[in-house]
Amino acid sequence: MLLILRIGIAVFMLTHGLPKLSKLLDGNTNFADPIGIGEMPSLLLTIFAEVVCSFLLLIGLASRLSAIPLIATMAVAAFYVHANDPFASKEKAFLYLICYLVILVMGGGKYSVDRMISK
Repeated sequence: MLLILRIGIAVFMLTHGLPKLSKLLDGNTNFADPIGIGEMPSLLLTIFAEVVCSFLLLIGLASRLSAIPLIATMAVAAFYVHANDPFASKEKAFLYLICYLVILVMGGGKYSVDRMISK
């Protein structure tokens, strides 16, 4: 089940991260700055989490470590970006957050590169 969770959540998050990467590659760096570090750093950190860390989760490499930036990104989305929005707007961020917390605790599972390396 961890394989299904890991692959599913990684693919779903890539659908959010790849458009942001494309936006950056097109030269558009307009992005929210919810924690006050600037638009460009916020965009770069979000792309790192949503693209790089999601890809690592997809293959099951450094799964627990990869979950940490994703947890931070979803926490910022839920508690800062959508803080004043109705719950329905926050729900997706909370669902992702819960999935990443499970991966942080459980790891990549039996069918992951992490497991192959540890043998």
